[in-house]
Amino acid sequence: MSEPLLVEARGLSKSYPLVFRSRDRARALWQLLSGRGHAQSTTVLRDVDLQVRRGESLGLIGENGAGKSTLLKLLTGVLTPSTGSVAVHGRVGALLELGAGFHPEYSGRDNIALSAALYGLSADEVRGKLPEIVAFADIGSYIDEPVKHYSSGMVVRLGFAIVAALHPDLLITDEVLAVGDESFQKKCVRWMEDYLAGGGTLILVSHSMYHVQKLCRRACWLRHGEVAAAGEVFDVTQAYLAYQERKSAAAAPTREGVAGQEFHLLELFLNDDASGAPLVLDRGAGLRARVRLHARDGRAPVAMFGIVRADGTPVYGVGSDMDGVTLTRESDNVYTAEIEFPELPLLPGSYALRAHALDPEGVRLFDTLERGVSIRGESREFGLVRLRHRWIAREATADARSVRA
Repeated sequence: MSEPLLVEARGLSKSYPLVFRSRDRARALWQLLSGRGHAQSTTVLRDVDLQVRRGESLGLIGENGAGKSTLLKLLTGVLTPSTGSVAVHGRVGALLELGAGFHPEYSGRDNIALSAALYGLSADEVRGKLPEIVAFADIGSYIDEPVKHYSSGMVVRLGFAIVAALHPDLLITDEVLAVGDESFQKKCVRWMEDYLAGGGTLILVSHSMYHVQKLCRRACWLRHGEVAAAGEVFDVTQAYLAYQERKSAAAAPTREGVAGQEFHLLELFLNDDASGAPLVLDRGAGLRARVRLHARDGRAPVAMFGIVRADGTPVYGVGSDMDGVTLTRESDNVYTAEIEFPELPLLPGSYALRAHALDPEGVRLFDTLERGVSIRGESREFGLVRLRHRWIAREATADARSVRA
């Protein structure tokens, strides 16, 4: 039997009037009061359907301006929809805009009491939870300082500590993990994992695909205010990363003028395909890369192949000169280089294979071709590659057995 719905949104849309001058605002207000709507408006969210069941974890991903924060504000009741409906059942703990709900002149301790009261806690409940909240926030003597003196990281610490102590039915966070320091991020991730293991429900907005894949089982990708993809977290995040790769490739400089250089690349084949489209491989599959290079003076160039992550982080690179390989000569001025990577150990995600043409000495780089490679599959491991490993179980010592007893 499936869990009951905790969040349900149907046909959710949000529009804002276009106002640039004071008279535009007055006109928009008059149109609202007269019931005629907005003559000119911009739609930031359009016909979004969303369902989240109790115990689920959903990641909201997309570029800046895609409508993620607007959707969260509609779910929490901060905004009202222009069209459509939204229903949320249960207590919601939300961390949206940085410092939202905090009074800047009040101390951290006073803001704890204020926030807890707004969540419906009694004075006795607040007093009981206060030590737990102060310990989780871990901001030292600043707890008695006005919040206006806090750094952005300290504000997040305090806000998350309050929500963590309330243990809501639904936790909604917007880029919380991007603000805190590394130790606090780890503390938040551990708490979220325990919260989900205990039956909690999470909606997480993040630009970190690592955190989305680690904490969420489902994902929803918003693009220009509409749902571009929704489903299993690995499928959606990999589609999003592949989209980003295509955008980067489209924005790359054109190859006009390259043909006049001493050495340049003519074609790049991945698994015998030269279409230029991103190559999709199953985890553990092999990859063959082949390039045709032109040498203006007929001398054999050096070919180099490299694999990088979607953000440009190098994974591996090797040149023909490093392995003592001589390129195959097709004609007086054209050479071929081919390399194979059997059973790629790459973790699921978005990567790119880069081919480079260098001079015969392997010193000067003349040309580069790049093509996206997407590795699909499920994995909770992190990093770039999967290293073969095994866990070693040892018999517990007598002291350890006595402690367990």
